[in-house]
Amino acid sequence: MQLTDNQAKDKLINRLHRIEGQVRGVQSMISDERNCRDILQQLSAIRSAVQGVSLLLLEDYMSDCFVNLEEKSPQERDELLKDLIQILGKTP
Repeated sequence: MQLTDNQAKDKLINRLHRIEGQVRGVQSMISDERNCRDILQQLSAIRSAVQGVSLLLLEDYMSDCFVNLEEKSPQERDELLKDLIQILGKTP
């Protein structure tokens, strides 16, 4: 699967840039010896942001792969289902 919707792609990239900035912020916080509670709070925000990006990508994947599912052979449907289960099994 490839991202072909430019609007969805831009949305994902913007979110990833924001996450990148958050990670750099945490690096600075650690270098500046900031309070551990504040650092953990930022890490929690990063985790939530990454989860949001994952969900957007999963939605796009499912929309792309499961369109016209009834037209696919039983073997193709089984492969799609196995692939999805494998992906979901790896996400926290």
